[in-house]
Formats: sequence, structure tokens, C-alpha cells
Amino acid sequence: MEQTKKVSLTMKVVFGMILGITIGLAINLSGLNVIGSFTNTYIVDGAFYVIGKMFVNALKMLVVPLVFFSLICGVCGIGNIKTLGRVGSKSFLLYMLTTAIAIAMAISLAATVGIGEGMALESTSQFSANVAPPLTDVFISIIPTNPVKAMANGDMLPLIFYSILAGISMLMVGRKASRLIEAAEVANEVMMKMVTIVMSVAPYAVFALIAKAIAELGLDLLSQLAGYVMVLFSALMLHLFITLMIVLKVFSGLSPSIFIKKIRDAQVFAFSTASSNATIPVTLRTVIERMGVNNSIASFTVPFGATINMDGTAIMQGVATVFIANIYGVDLGITGYLTVIVMSVLASIGTAGVPGVGLIMLSMVFAQVGLPIEGIGLILGVDRLMDMIRTAVNVSGDAVVSTIVAKSEGKLDMTTYANPNAGLINVDEGLHINEAFELELANTLKKTHDQS
Repeated sequence: MEQTKKVSLTMKVVFGMILGITIGLAINLSGLNVIGSFTNTYIVDGAFYVIGKMFVNALKMLVVPLVFFSLICGVCGIGNIKTLGRVGSKSFLLYMLTTAIAIAMAISLAATVGIGEGMALESTSQFSANVAPPLTDVFISIIPTNPVKAMANGDMLPLIFYSILAGISMLMVGRKASRLIEAAEVANEVMMKMVTIVMSVAPYAVFALIAKAIAELGLDLLSQLAGYVMVLFSALMLHLFITLMIVLKVFSGLSPSIFIKKIRDAQVFAFSTASSNATIPVTLRTVIERMGVNNSIASFTVPFGATINMDGTAIMQGVATVFIANIYGVDLGITGYLTVIVMSVLASIGTAGVPGVGLIMLSMVFAQVGLPIEGIGLILGVDRLMDMIRTAVNVSGDAVVSTIVAKSEGKLDMTTYANPNAGLINVDEGLHINEAFELELANTLKKTHDQS
């Protein structure tokens, strides 16, 4: 008898997302999500919130050890400090290039459409911008005074610096450090397996995350800010499916259609969590096992990109700047728009790793071009939903740059890239425990216990 074909984890996650949107809309449109109601207290802010938050915490739990061990393995795998510098330079320049293209395209689209002209919306919420640190402080903080504290706080730039320095030091020590390097490789494999375990519950968590977001947002805010939302969504999709794919094709010669199919896992997780950092474990796994990028490249480019690559956020800044300028009747002119582009690219570095980075960057841009910062209050209502979409674009940009750099360095497995089934997760196999090894380990522990 022919076995029933099992549904892949990706499809289960997509089903969970669709079901979450459906249930969330039903709750919102029916009025069941009134504050203090049973549905709001025990389902939306209860079960949905707890399940979603636990899943996001589980992903964040993996980030620091995964980045640490993966970067050490990556540096040791490259084996050459000059090559590491070349990889870093290529990654940085490509990330800055795509960010600049993203915001220029967003401003052009928003200015052409003329969103916000003739509108008389009133801000329903106050916005107080956090203060972004000076660029000098950002550079200084790259070197951690306490690496353990940097790991505990999840500070990505200091963590990346320390991990690279540790890997380089192991290379310089040479043969004596071989066991330490092997231990890091084993730890990295353990962390990747942990990613598989956490992802096995993803369909349920994605359902809870999406259902909660849609139940709270609904369609009212979208209808009020329809022009802004549609232009921003269009700009994000243009960048994802046109700009990034052209960059991929021009710089690597690889097939964009294959890339789009394989990046779906990371995009869904980025959309659900609205956090590039939280999605690092999934992005790393996708880039390495689905795309065929060597770990020595991916372990550097993915965490680096999650920290400084702001394609989606830059697009939001461009569209929001035009939108708010039109509402307040401010004519920015060519000089103002060029200032926005330069500021956004620089801010993507200067605010790296700062919580609420999108709105902080936007407040910096507004201040520079003379727009009222309180205007951000007009778009706060839909920012959560749009943040989910632009995070998916950011993660896609990380994967594009990782693939391009790997191809240029001869570190891309073309067989894996061309294989549509490469790296697909089989949850049953992924969670399988080797019973023979389990028994052997139990006997070894028993003997050790008896001897003591």
C-alpha cells in the first residue's frame, strides 16, 4: 500500500498563518475582542499571547550560542584572515548598496503616487522618540568590556566582534586549539539540531502570533491609512521581487526563481516574529542547508546582516517621509530627499542593535529634514503589521547578500542550490533519537556511577 504523502513543515506553517489571519479577522470583525471580554482576556491576550511569546523567546534563546559557535566555526573554516576581511568588506558594501537602492525607490514611488496630499488626519497617539546613540559610541561599543554581559544582553555587534576574535585566536594557536575547534563544531551541530526541535512547533506558534496581531489590528486602521499602506506594501514587494532579484542575478548569475522558493521558510518566520535577530537561527539554517552557502560565509553574513541590513526599514522611512511631508504641506525638494537617503543609510549603521530601531531611525530622519516628529503618531497604528512585512524583506536581503558573497568566494554548493528538496525539514526524522546510542550512553554513565 502506498504511504500517504506527509505535509512538509513549510506548508504546515503556511496553513497556520492562513488560519491565524482567518481567526484573527473573525474575532476582530465580530467585536469579540473588546477589552475585558472573555475572548480578549483568555484567548487573544491569554492563550495566543503566551504561545506566541514562548515561541519567540525560544528562538531568541538560540541566537547568542548559535551566532557564537557558528562564527567561530566560520572563521576557522575560512582559515585566512585576509579572506575574512574580504568577505566582511563585500558584505558591508552590498548591504549598504541594497539599503540605498531601497529608500531611493521608495521615495520615487511615494512621490509619484502623491500619498497624503489633501488629507487631514489627526494623530490619535503621541510619539516620543528614544534617543539614538552617537555614531562614536556605536563604534566604541563594538568592543565589549564584558563579553559575557554582551551575550546576556544579546548585543549583536559586540558578540560578532568577540566571536571573530576568538576564532582568529584559535587559528593563531594552531594545533593545540584543534580540540577546542572540534568542540565548537559539535556545539554548532547541537544548536542547529535545537533549531529543528523549536521549529517543529512553529505551525502552532505562527497561528497564535498572527491571530493575535490581526485580532488587535483589524481592518479599520488599514482603511484609514489605505494609501500609505498600499504604497509601502508595493514598495516592499518591488524591492523583494525585483530589486533584490536583479542584484542576485547581476552579482552571482544564480536563478532568482529558485531563491524565492527556498527563502520562504525564513520569510514566514520573519513575518511572524517581526524580528530579524529572532529569525537568525531559521535564516542561518535556510541559507546553509537550503541554499548551499558554506557555514564559513553564512555564519558571518547572516548575523551581520540582521544587525545592519535595513532594506525594509529604509523603504518604510522613504514612504513615511513623503506621506508625512505631504500631510503637513512641507516641500522637501531634491535636496531634502537626498538628505533622507544619506541619513537612512548612515542610521542603519548608527542604530544597529537598538530596540525599536525603525522608529528611532525615522525620528532621526524627520529631525534632519525639518518634519514634526509627532507625525510618526499617524502611522503607529499600522506599524506593527508593516513591521512584520518589512522584517521579511530584511531577512530576504540577508540571504541574497550571503548567497552572492558565497558564490564570489567559491563557497556555494551549486548542487544544493539547484536541488528543490535540499534542506527540507522532516520533523519526524529531525526529532528522532538514536536508540542504540542512547543505550550505549546509559551503560557508560551506569559504569561510571558504579565505579564511583
